[in-house]
Amino acid sequence: MRFLVLTAFLLFSSLFYAQYSVASIPEKLRFNVDAVIRNNEVSIQVLAVDQMVYQITKVVTVFNASGNVFADARIRYDNEVKVKNVEAVIYNQFGGEIETIKKRDFKDIAAADGFSLYRDDRVLYADFDPSQYPYTMKFTYEVETSDTGTMPQWYFVPGYGVSVEKSTYKISCSSKNLKPIIKEQNLAGLDVKVNNEYNTITYVAKEIPAFLGETLSPSHHYILPRLSVRLPNFHFKGYSGTVNNWQDLGTWIQDILLDGRDELGEPTITKMRNLVKGVQDDLEKAKIIYRYVQKNTRYVSVQIGIGGMRPINATEVDRDKYGDCKGLTNYTKALLRAVGVESYYAVVESGSTKVDMQEDFADLIQGDHVILAIPYNNSYYWVDCTSQINPFGYLGDFTDDRTVLVVTPEGGKLVRTESYLNEENAKQINGTINVFEDLSMDAQVTIQTKGIKYDLRMALERESSEHIKEYYKTLWDNINGVKVKNYSFENNKDDIVFTENVNFQAENFVAKNGEGYLLSLNPLNNDTYVPPRDRDRKYPFLVQRGSFEEDKIQIEIPENFTISSLPEDVFMETEFGNYQAKLQKKANGALVYNRSFFLKAGTYQKELYQKFRSFLRTVARMDKQKIVLIKNAP
Repeated sequence: MRFLVLTAFLLFSSLFYAQYSVASIPEKLRFNVDAVIRNNEVSIQVLAVDQMVYQITKVVTVFNASGNVFADARIRYDNEVKVKNVEAVIYNQFGGEIETIKKRDFKDIAAADGFSLYRDDRVLYADFDPSQYPYTMKFTYEVETSDTGTMPQWYFVPGYGVSVEKSTYKISCSSKNLKPIIKEQNLAGLDVKVNNEYNTITYVAKEIPAFLGETLSPSHHYILPRLSVRLPNFHFKGYSGTVNNWQDLGTWIQDILLDGRDELGEPTITKMRNLVKGVQDDLEKAKIIYRYVQKNTRYVSVQIGIGGMRPINATEVDRDKYGDCKGLTNYTKALLRAVGVESYYAVVESGSTKVDMQEDFADLIQGDHVILAIPYNNSYYWVDCTSQINPFGYLGDFTDDRTVLVVTPEGGKLVRTESYLNEENAKQINGTINVFEDLSMDAQVTIQTKGIKYDLRMALERESSEHIKEYYKTLWDNINGVKVKNYSFENNKDDIVFTENVNFQAENFVAKNGEGYLLSLNPLNNDTYVPPRDRDRKYPFLVQRGSFEEDKIQIEIPENFTISSLPEDVFMETEFGNYQAKLQKKANGALVYNRSFFLKAGTYQKELYQKFRSFLRTVARMDKQKIVLIKNAP
């Protein structure tokens, strides 16, 4: 009998260990990955419009440090979100248990982000530092909440470099009017089973190989398989709502989040009216008010309760002179209203990667930033009220060229923000380089930037002299020993053009090469970027904005040097853009180098990637072109 019990125990143990052993993972899911999702499961019960419970089970095997992000055991919560039954169990590569972390052992901290003034949400997380790889973490917890306005979204594959054995999303509703709207995205070609019975919907996906990140690929929003989920009838932070489309959501935001928040005291109203006294044009009034906000307020974040979505009262911002994106936008809107200028609150998904609001799916999840839309002559001017340096109407790459939710008196409308494309993103370099007999040089350079390239340079005028000099040394690191002698900047905020005037010197600019000397023709704007090889590309590639560069460099060489020969002119025309370079010799012996490079914005088929790479490789090679100087005999 004892033998049978022992045998049963050993059999059970081996089966249990095998469940989480690395060897039990299918070989195709282990290849070239940072982690494997063994099981990821959420079970949601919507009990009422203001009552939801869900349980999460996540089992992840991590192979290296890059995979730790997929085993991150943390939960955000606040007064409306209660967490219980929290546990994390760590297993070794054989499936043997190493450590169990109970809820009492989790760290409980404020969800500080380094720039928030007020936050009431917190983070519960397991402080686990792996000492060896691979390891497996099983993370389980349960949530009870009255917030049904932001449903748990679901990525079957949560990122690049991670494969999935099994992923399950299950949602049950107590009545038909609580049934969710689910949008399936990027599921084509995957093994996903859907079961829809009465008021319960279940998605199960199995054995999904890893998606590998590719250079210039579109945002993961458009690649990774996921579900967007929302309830048409919801409750959020004490307020109920019904949203069927973006117009409805705009109305809810106006009625619940904004109504009554834009009142100002009479002294402030009088002050604003005096500021624009005599100005008739609404756009000019808006510029004056925007400059006032920039000079008199600063940005902080506020994340308390519905304050995570509702702006601070305009009177509070006016008094305290600070606010978050919502508060400062609402405040600017109130100031504009005081001088008779109409403007609208606008919700946007921010970041240098453009992400649109989903036209057919209105919910509170989308959008993480707020800007202001000012209607004028049948179009919109856009301003970011958190920036103290942006010109009026300039967004930069943080919120450009994407659909945003504009909250108008008629409800919400999806509108595309201003784009900066192709020739609008311009950089022009004019320079004179004097080369001396000792092979040193002195350069006078003027750089003008517009569009997104302006965004990359305008902050220079606020930097220290030490930082600026280091910046130029890094910019021209292809030139040995750059010494910046002086510089000046001109920031034309009306035309949105940034001008840099720089004088620098360098020794050994011309390199001795046998009997001759090598002179670089394009030392001021070397474009050396070449995307990596990708022979088995899976996705199209994206040039988000495009650009145009134009350079004219005059090079003065010593009288006792001559040019061995002039290179041939270069001109390339492709579907991705064009490049040209030309060197001329003037009557006085000076050289004039002209270069232009146009890169065209667009989404290109994956089959063109190698051709695109070849184009940029040729540009990089031409930008490194040199000529040989011969020193005349004395």
